Amino acid sequence: MRYLPLTDNDRRDMLGVIGAKSVDDLFRDVPERARRKGLVDLPKRMGELEVERALGRMAGKNVAAGSVPFFCGAGAYRHHVPATVDHLIQRSEFLTSYTPYQPEITQGTLQYLFEFQTQVAMLTGMDVANASMYDGSTACAEAVLMAHRVTKRKKAVLSGTLHPQYRSVVENLCEAGGDPVEALAPALPGKTEDIISRIDGETSCVVVQSPSFFGDLIDLRAIADAAHARGALLIAVVPEVVSLGLVTPPGDMGADIVVGEGQSIGNGLNFGGPYVGLFATRTKYVRQMPGRLCGETVDAEGQRGFVLTLSTREQHIRREKATSNICTNSGLCSLAFTIHLSLLGEDGFKRLARINHANAVKLADGLASVKGVELLNKSFFNEFTIRLPKPAAAVIDALADKGVLGGVPVSRLIPGDASVENLVLVASTEINTDGDRASYVDALKEVL
Repeated sequence: MRYLPLTDNDRRDMLGVIGAKSVDDLFRDVPERARRKGLVDLPKRMGELEVERALGRMAGKNVAAGSVPFFCGAGAYRHHVPATVDHLIQRSEFLTSYTPYQPEITQGTLQYLFEFQTQVAMLTGMDVANASMYDGSTACAEAVLMAHRVTKRKKAVLSGTLHPQYRSVVENLCEAGGDPVEALAPALPGKTEDIISRIDGETSCVVVQSPSFFGDLIDLRAIADAAHARGALLIAVVPEVVSLGLVTPPGDMGADIVVGEGQSIGNGLNFGGPYVGLFATRTKYVRQMPGRLCGETVDAEGQRGFVLTLSTREQHIRREKATSNICTNSGLCSLAFTIHLSLLGEDGFKRLARINHANAVKLADGLASVKGVELLNKSFFNEFTIRLPKPAAAVIDALADKGVLGGVPVSRLIPGDASVENLVLVASTEINTDGDRASYVDALKEVL
């Protein structure tokens, strides 16, 4: 079958049907700053073979994370994923299954989601967890909306410890509903912020991240007490789930909702996704929790079985009763999480966390010994912030030219802020060797 190209008359007819005067009218809701000016710098047409060659040449310009010493973090971390994980999730019964719309016949899917929920609840110190969210940022935004439903209030207070991209997702979702958001300025490492004074009778929730965006470990107890005294909820964000093998769980510090990113366990960097959002809460709030909840029961013959206990998605119930319309679960990623964590076991997970922290301490000491480099954190897990004597973005580029991916310039995530221009977020996990750290220190000395 041969398709003829659209003519200008065809386009005008189509636009007229939908009531648009021009193609630009179709995109008027997209902010001007987000629109591309002109065409993408690519050939207008190519054959399949030519496209493969062109993309191959472009990909060859990248420095792959596994090919050089790698110290990037900022919310996505490179950890070792056992080969067993990929082998098991590629079994056809796992790889091809999706949402259990007829859940009781998908007992295997329900069972591993039940196990996943159990693991997340234990890690976070909470009573109950759902069957996952898309990623950490959307889980954070959903937690804010959940807090609004629980408290019957609308204002969210976001700590400066929160990842800028998480904050952006929260603000975007709340803007659509007209809900006010009070976001504090970025909490630079080693500094304290007075978030408690921002909590008032209109506050629905306080959102605090630990480890913070800059790597600081935050004691949530005083914030939780202050929030509860004013009828608000504390939402704790955990961007690096491996930290829960070493630090006090948010649930033990008074958090009402805990959300986070589970990518570090079982899931590679994958060019930014797909990832797996974690979401846990207290039993008394379970009916306001978005997503799915799998439960354990017995069948008519007394045999152990699993059911979809709670599913408050708009596809399952009336839209006005839904807790969310983006609360599908990242099923395959959560399975990878569960397999990896099961292979580690409790002792192995704690040991993994200790290795991460020890490696980060070694790297921090090495970098701080370089003239002009300042370590800013008083405490951290496996990620910390350093201040360089010159703009960080140029230094990171120079390090990449020397075969070291030295971290993430803070200016990339908080553009236009002169106070962060010289700051770099640096992460060191179990994959980094003494040789990797030595290469980083030596390369940084040369670059500076």
